[in-house]
Amino acid sequence: MTERPDDTIRHSPSADRNMTPILGVLSQVLPARGLVLEIASGTGQHVAHFASALPGLAWQPSDPEAQMRASIDARVRAAALENVRAAVALDAGKARWPIDSADAVVCINMIHIAPWAAALGLMAGAAAVLSDDGVLFLYGPYRRDGRHTSPGNARFDDDLRGRNAEWGLRDVDDVREAAASCGLALQRIVEMPANNLSLVFRKTAASSKTGE
Repeated sequence: MTERPDDTIRHSPSADRNMTPILGVLSQVLPARGLVLEIASGTGQHVAHFASALPGLAWQPSDPEAQMRASIDARVRAAALENVRAAVALDAGKARWPIDSADAVVCINMIHIAPWAAALGLMAGAAAVLSDDGVLFLYGPYRRDGRHTSPGNARFDDDLRGRNAEWGLRDVDDVREAAASCGLALQRIVEMPANNLSLVFRKTAASSKTGE
């Protein structure tokens, strides 16, 4: 008798495609040890892949949706990963997060499918929990200098805004300015497959005022 797959576990084809390129950047910018908080972990495919490849780090997945948290926890159990904590309920747009401190914050494909207020909350929350020199890593499609980087991204942006007027691809300069206001400096932009970008920020010592 064959074992039935756990139908709690959700799956995203796009996560299958992008998790290896993203891991390539994370392996360069994350610390060797410490706690990584992932915002909007979704199905859990990313955190499971990263935690398996980077076992020296502890991983804290999160998602505001109960079904996604169940998927994350089921996937982690199936993979027998001991360096991944139970998923927590976290809404990036809320003023207080259930995590007090982290050495890095990772957020993949979120800010274009959420209101701009969620991006601002992400910056403020990351600045509040990160230690000095801590990393905030963002991945997704962005506009640059007010323009789309590909026709496909332009169509995707139109589709998002048609579904929700508060959604849409963000401009790198707007994201940079929002992060800088919280003491997070953009240090690196990495071009990724399928016209996506990785943005790597670091918390500056002067940002300790954030969250007071």
